[in-house]
Amino acid sequence: MVGQAHVLRALMNALDGNDGQQRLHHAYLFSGTRGVGKTTLARIFAKCLNCETGVTSKPCGECRSCREIAEGRHVDLIEVDAASRTKVEDTRELLDNVQYAPTRGRFKIYLIDEVHMLSGHSFNALLKTLEEPPPHVKFLFATTDPQKLPVTILSRCLQFNLKRMPVDMISGHLATVLQKENIHFNDNALRILARAADGSMRDALSLTDQAIVAGGGAVREEDVQDMLGLLPHEHLIGLLQSVADDDGMRMLGIVAQMAQLTTDFIAAADSLIALLHSVAVQQVVVADDVDADVAALAKTLAAADVQLYYQMALHGRRDLPLAPDPRSGFEMLMLRMLAFRLDDGKAAQQDSTYSTPVEKKKIVVESESKEAVVVRQEKPRPSVTPPQTTNDWHTIFPQLNLSGMALPLAQHCLLESVTDDQITLLLDESGSNLQSPRAEAQLGEALAKHFGRELKLQFKTAVLSEETPEKRGLREQAEKQAAAEAAIRNDPFVRQLQETFGAVIVPGSIRPHTKSD
Repeated sequence: MVGQAHVLRALMNALDGNDGQQRLHHAYLFSGTRGVGKTTLARIFAKCLNCETGVTSKPCGECRSCREIAEGRHVDLIEVDAASRTKVEDTRELLDNVQYAPTRGRFKIYLIDEVHMLSGHSFNALLKTLEEPPPHVKFLFATTDPQKLPVTILSRCLQFNLKRMPVDMISGHLATVLQKENIHFNDNALRILARAADGSMRDALSLTDQAIVAGGGAVREEDVQDMLGLLPHEHLIGLLQSVADDDGMRMLGIVAQMAQLTTDFIAAADSLIALLHSVAVQQVVVADDVDADVAALAKTLAAADVQLYYQMALHGRRDLPLAPDPRSGFEMLMLRMLAFRLDDGKAAQQDSTYSTPVEKKKIVVESESKEAVVVRQEKPRPSVTPPQTTNDWHTIFPQLNLSGMALPLAQHCLLESVTDDQITLLLDESGSNLQSPRAEAQLGEALAKHFGRELKLQFKTAVLSEETPEKRGLREQAEKQAAAEAAIRNDPFVRQLQETFGAVIVPGSIRPHTKSD
């Protein structure tokens, strides 16, 4: 009963009595996910009730009743699988003998597994017995879905919720068991098994048995990975190292190798997320006993990059089923990490490879975005009004023909000044998260082409009081929406339909007419 101390403590107090008196209920409900010990706990509790030494929290395990319960052949322990006996006739037949005293034990115990599978009529038949139970009868219910039980049944039971077990607890128990069995293992292998068990100790033990067979009497990391269809650790390390080195070709090569080993790229994404978590933890709490590759990545990658990659991996894993095939979806996940790195130096270098030769020489990008973030955290920014009229930027912006990340960045800007060699844009604070080396480089190239000369692009982040293109677009869209709704409401034909047939306008169904309609 690893990890269920809260339930054991309550049951022991009821069996032993903290005031010298036992406080036993007639019905107990054990709920929890699969493999956490519900049925096992119910059988142990049955031993406690019918042990020949007396009702106790420490049954002897040696008397006839204890042995027969352990072997599943005690005449007064009636075990029922509700999933296979859902009909009301089955329940009535089961309860026909409730009134008779136990044959040999102290109590007649009904252990009903997956009790939520009973039909509504079966619950009604059971309810009468639960309302007026004979003193010699105890009910032990186990379920993975207590919400499906009628409230009338729940209210007559003492309910105990068994917890899903964390990875560390499962791996620790597996280590204890394997040490007692003198079976060689390594800690990483046990952690992989514990994660695969997903909170279930029963599943963890079953997987460990399988791993022992696969490993020829030992539990090793590489054998467990092969058994579960997981990727070797070095592939995931290589992927992140390729991103850190800005080596897209090597990264795609590793993905190709992965495709030869496994087709489960969702599991690969899960492993990548777990690795990024380990790197992030190592960056905050530097540990000496951590994996050497994880420690190296923690030093190589910027903390902000790791956080960004983690979010990208989460979203990418969610979107993998939408990709044409799992491999291409995983490749796009990794390529996205390359495209949106926060490491300014390497990202700026990468951006230059996508620029035209002429424009690349003309552009020098200076960003105050990082300083702006720090200032915003310390104190609110003052409201800034551009010294020039905002019409200048509203006129220039549509002529730039922007796309990609440069488009929303420019939409949140206003023009402060233009000189012979520099253009300064005021960036509204709401758009400060849109800054990236690539977006700034693309915007700078478009401005240099528009003005026909070499320009240095500079940003100043501020709370803008005047209307940016983004805010203007939202205002104009709202005005069009309001006009469309007013036109529909005031249309004579629509009014006639409302008056004659009681028609109603569905909220949110009105859309402004556009040129493409």
